[in-house]
Amino acid sequence: MLAEKISIISLCYNDETYIKKHFENLSFANEIILIDNNSTDKSVEIATELGATVMPQGNNFKADCIKSAIESAKNNWIVLVSCTDHLPQGLINEICSEISKPKTAASYYSGQTLLFFGKIIKYGVFLGRKKLLLFDKTRHTYTQSVDKSFFKRPKLFKNKIESFAYKNFDDFSNRLNVIRKEEAMVLFKRNKRPNIYHFFIKPLFTFIDQYFLKLGFLNGREGFILAYICAFSIVKRYYLLWLAYRNMD
Repeated sequence: MLAEKISIISLCYNDETYIKKHFENLSFANEIILIDNNSTDKSVEIATELGATVMPQGNNFKADCIKSAIESAKNNWIVLVSCTDHLPQGLINEICSEISKPKTAASYYSGQTLLFFGKIIKYGVFLGRKKLLLFDKTRHTYTQSVDKSFFKRPKLFKNKIESFAYKNFDDFSNRLNVIRKEEAMVLFKRNKRPNIYHFFIKPLFTFIDQYFLKLGFLNGREGFILAYICAFSIVKRYYLLWLAYRNMD
């Protein structure tokens, strides 16, 4: 099913291994805009050969790049994904079905599942998480948070995004480091300063939340490793923020 009204915005970081399969998965749309976060592999070269419009992120914040991509997109309907995301056919059918209706919501969210160390992770980090997937740029203003107001709950697709592309421990950890570094720079721009809470209590709460409250222990050994990595990445975020205030790399 081809959705001529849809533009894809995909986020990329060293994804040469997956990008061809990723683009094949997105063939239901007629435009792909790739935002590349300073990849050092052949991701940009491959994406260009496959017909995508590439926007280098450079030193800009991801949110600012996404907003620029939204403005330049040919279509009003936008699908926002990462190169590590796979949309199952059921989810693609839902997207195409929704935009063909005479009356539509301004935005749609989706849950996520994670393939980590070859195992499907059903609990922990993605339990209950809602990711903005589809929106009409004429009616929805992009933000990085979910609308949690009681009277305006987000429209949620039944099928979930499959985040499948973490090759190994280092790959997952490096991707988290890229995310945490940008989060640190955003906090620095907002004049937020790290303290004992950020270095000790917040990481501990992150681990407890993901491993116990969100049932990460049901994932077995992989659940413990995932909760530990995510908790440590919180320390990394505030460590990078601490370095920023001291003009250190």
